[in-house]
Amino acid sequence: MLRTVTATRYVTPLREGGSLPAIVEADDAGLYVLKFRGAGQGPKVLIAELIAGELARAMGLRVPELVFVQLDPVLGRAEPDGEIRDLLKASAGLNLAMDYLPGSITFDPVAGPAPEAQEASNIVCFDAYVTNVDRTPKNPNMLHWHGALWLIDHGASMYFQHSWDGYLERSKTAFAPIKDHVLLPWATALRAAEALLRERLTPEVLERAVARIPDEWLEAEAGFPSKEEHRAAYLAWLRERLAASPVFIEEAERARAQHV
Repeated sequence: MLRTVTATRYVTPLREGGSLPAIVEADDAGLYVLKFRGAGQGPKVLIAELIAGELARAMGLRVPELVFVQLDPVLGRAEPDGEIRDLLKASAGLNLAMDYLPGSITFDPVAGPAPEAQEASNIVCFDAYVTNVDRTPKNPNMLHWHGALWLIDHGASMYFQHSWDGYLERSKTAFAPIKDHVLLPWATALRAAEALLRERLTPEVLERAVARIPDEWLEAEAGFPSKEEHRAAYLAWLRERLAASPVFIEEAERARAQHV
């Protein structure tokens, strides 16, 4: 189960994020990078962050701890920036955050150090599975911390949810954007990564991840009369996408062959 904390202090915005994430302090004295439900594309980004982050962890990849964060908009009462005040007001209630990793640095594919082939392959395979379009050389969304790679920011994953038309059919796509993945040059063990993906992401793991979606994040969607049916649609996509792993792994191998 994910822990739930309450935000007690707004520390600073992270201006590099288009949706204005921020560092906040919580009632457990921890610092977290908070993603706001009132920003950009709303709770769907938080759903992608939650599901992808938890499934990445199940696969054995390093992801900072995710926590639910209760936010009272009064937190921003003294904030001089009107945009931030509006964001806090629009985000009252349950939000999502990840543990802040102090002293971490952004992964640089030029400066290195280079990842091991199996780790790079596991990450490429996983990102192809969740259709993460945002792990590129310009925006790797990975941190070096204590000598290891940590994955952050999965809000651009699972973009099918922004248009549910034909979503199950679209789950079988090859995912051409994998050609731009920052770790593709090192991903020489993609078939072993695919086997790990299918081994670790069992039906029970997928069900637990989807069950964690809070009711209040499930906005009204045409075609889903209830929140249970809405959750079931996420689960169906994850299952169908996993079954399509030979398709997206073949695409990743093809893209890598052209890349190198």
